[in-house]
Amino acid sequence: MTTNRRHRKRKLKADINVVPYIDVMLVLLIIFMVTAPLLNLGVDIQLPQSNAKTVTEQKDPIVVSVDHEGHLFLTIEGSKNEAVTSEQLVAKVGAYVRNNPKVAVFVAGDGNAPYQTIYSVLTDLQTKANVPRAGLMSNPAEVPAK
Repeated sequence: MTTNRRHRKRKLKADINVVPYIDVMLVLLIIFMVTAPLLNLGVDIQLPQSNAKTVTEQKDPIVVSVDHEGHLFLTIEGSKNEAVTSEQLVAKVGAYVRNNPKVAVFVAGDGNAPYQTIYSVLTDLQTKANVPRAGLMSNPAEVPAK
C-alpha cells in the first residue's frame, strides 16, 4: 500500500498568484505619485504679462503703482495718482480698508521696478494695513498673429 501512495501523482495547479504583482504595482504607483509633482520645479516665467481673467469688482479697487525707480503712487476710487511714502501708503490704505473690508487692493509694478520694492509693498499691505485681498496687476499677454 505504501507504494500506491508514493506513485500517486499530484495535479498541477494552473492558477497564477497575483498578490506579488499587486504589491509591486502599488509600490510603483506610490513612487510615481511622489515624484510627479517634483518634475515641474524649474519653470521659466516672464513677468508681468499674463492670460488671467479680468477681475470684476463692484467697487473701484485701490491701485498701488510702483514705477521703475521704486516710487509709490496711490489711486483710491479712481482719483488721480498721488505720490506717497510707504508709511503714508499703509496709513491711507489701512484706514480705507477698515471702512470697506471687501475692497480689492492691486499692486501695479513696472516690469523694471525692483522686485524687493514690490514684495515689500505687498508685505506691508497684508501685515501692517491688514488688507485681506491684495494682488498683482499685469498686462494681457500678446497673442501672436496667425
